Amino acid sequence: MWRRGPPPRIAHVINPSIRITGYILRPMEIGHVEAIFRYPVKSMGGERLDAATLGWHGVDGDRRLALRRLDDRGGFPWLTAGRLPDLLRFTPQRVAGAGEEEVPTHVRTPEGDLLPVFGEALAADIGRRHKAPVQMMHLRHGVFDDATVSVIATDTVDEIGRLAELNSDVRRFRPNVLVRLRDTGPFHENAWVGRVLSFGAEAGAPSIAVTMPDIRCAMVNFDPDSAVASPAVMRAVVRANDNTAGIYGTVIRAGRLAVGQTIHLG
Repeated sequence: MWRRGPPPRIAHVINPSIRITGYILRPMEIGHVEAIFRYPVKSMGGERLDAATLGWHGVDGDRRLALRRLDDRGGFPWLTAGRLPDLLRFTPQRVAGAGEEEVPTHVRTPEGDLLPVFGEALAADIGRRHKAPVQMMHLRHGVFDDATVSVIATDTVDEIGRLAELNSDVRRFRPNVLVRLRDTGPFHENAWVGRVLSFGAEAGAPSIAVTMPDIRCAMVNFDPDSAVASPAVMRAVVRANDNTAGIYGTVIRAGRLAVGQTIHLG
């Protein structure tokens, strides 16, 4: 039942600060960018970058290609490592002289063959493993599960590895940005939802609005090099943080990301 009285006080996010009932909380520095990743082909191996452009549709070149399952008539036709773990062992590459295209020109298979990314040989190879036909698709704005940018902290990765009794490997979580925080401890990301992360100290720094926790699936179980599953990883995420690790965000200011940039929470 509603009670009579003044309306509740609600915090309204104002980039790059938060205004709460007439006051401005200035963004505070919480850490720095430890690593940047992008994944040119959905569910294939990723690239570790020193710098990248953060555009309105996430990191430029991230998940711009995906394999469509030709026999699927549902709402999510994309082939992922959840269905074919071996996809993680395929490595998108750009051959010399290919220019500055944001998408790869070739893919190296687990056996070492270098195949054109849109060629019939690659589609046939993956289709054979999947036991159904596939087609490589180029999607201008990318293919994302929940949001265009994902962020996770080093302490969160380390804690999950400790609980799972495995070596920590951030690649299991496939983030775009790995952050090292000033305040140690896992799962600080939980408190970022509804707030703004800015990358860099300058005015107009690239920023994301944190929209939701990153709800994890069985993908975290797969070793990025061997594709062998370790269910202990997923169990650790569920037990330690209610099946979430890291956050998703949407871009509210485009710009340049770089390793070493300070990160500010507003």
